Amino acid sequence: MSIDFQLSESQKALQAGARAFAADVLRKVGPTITPLVKPDERFYATRPFYQAMADAGFIKALLPESFGGTALSTLDFALAAEELTAVDVNVPSALLGTGLGLHAVVHHGTPEQKQRFLPDFIEDGSRLAALAFTEVTGGANYDSTDPSVGVQTFARLEGDEWVINGAKHYTTNGTGWDGKGAHLYSVICRTDPALPPQQSLAVIMVPGDAPGIEIVGLLDTMGHRATISPRVHFNNVRVPASNIVGKPGDGITMLEAAFSWTAALIGSACVGVMRTAFDIALKFAQSDRRSGTIPVIEHQNVGFMLADIKMRIEAARYLTWKSCHQLDLTEGRSRELAIITKTYCSELCVQVVYDAMRVVGVDAYTDLYPLAGLMQDALCFPLYDGGNMGVRRRQLHTLLRSKEYDAMASAEARG
Repeated sequence: MSIDFQLSESQKALQAGARAFAADVLRKVGPTITPLVKPDERFYATRPFYQAMADAGFIKALLPESFGGTALSTLDFALAAEELTAVDVNVPSALLGTGLGLHAVVHHGTPEQKQRFLPDFIEDGSRLAALAFTEVTGGANYDSTDPSVGVQTFARLEGDEWVINGAKHYTTNGTGWDGKGAHLYSVICRTDPALPPQQSLAVIMVPGDAPGIEIVGLLDTMGHRATISPRVHFNNVRVPASNIVGKPGDGITMLEAAFSWTAALIGSACVGVMRTAFDIALKFAQSDRRSGTIPVIEHQNVGFMLADIKMRIEAARYLTWKSCHQLDLTEGRSRELAIITKTYCSELCVQVVYDAMRVVGVDAYTDLYPLAGLMQDALCFPLYDGGNMGVRRRQLHTLLRSKEYDAMASAEARG
């Protein structure tokens, strides 16, 4: 059988629908948030757009069909994500944040846990979930075998309840829409301070209205201006013992699965941003003479730079498709390509937006063009969701060091 990159009719419809939604709805996000100074104001202002995304079915796409969702494949999600992020990264980031917050329950939860936590998001798609992962001291060493470091949020079992204490930040969606908290948190914690995460790291589901959850501050980011990044404290937060997904020690596998899913999809977000930067630079080059006699695209240097940009975009898109397909094919077990996609596409995105700015020149550094804003968004991609230096390259290094490593497994679509 030949390798076929032709999209099915349903995929074409999905792609076209996402493109139309972005053009009709998400194009209004930028003008809405630009006048707002505070990060929480910008985030809260996106609520109508997130509601529109829920109404269009994007939240249901995260959830199993057995609970009223549509269970979109990772590849199909990527097709839609590229179209959405080509127009706005903020609202799709909130969607991705909810996906992260629900990932453990959707993929590893018991039927009882799914029945308890998922229907709320079918009933009201505007509800937000959040993954409370990153420690205030950093998240890169969450899997360190030294129990004295790494995750310092702890859950102790008292009778039939977990009691959680710890401090997190970069908890996307963590404020909820009212500043009081997300509807549901997946809290990454350890169940025993004397045991390494391989034996103690856990994912515990925490309803946002549980007493003891405190929003203590907000981080104001240079890009992704309407993506909320709060600091959240868990102060003796009590939840039923049955709220743990799996058992202590399973948290590492669940985190790797969740962050592989987002890694692959971040590739599509990078392609969306690169695509927009290219379109701006191409239109400029075709129409602007810079007080000269011919449009600047007629100059070989400009033409070659645009050609290089286009080649990078196409390469990034098909790597993203391949990694998403691989995740779907192996049910999330084969993660090498997802890690490669996140690392390669995110760093490529920064270079592409910079080259687009070089085509336009100094005007690109002003509000005459949206390229400076795209650069602010692009710079986030290599740094977040497991920084490329602190986490992603280390993950690849770990794979390469393994005696069982098979360099052709990803190329041959094996798990």
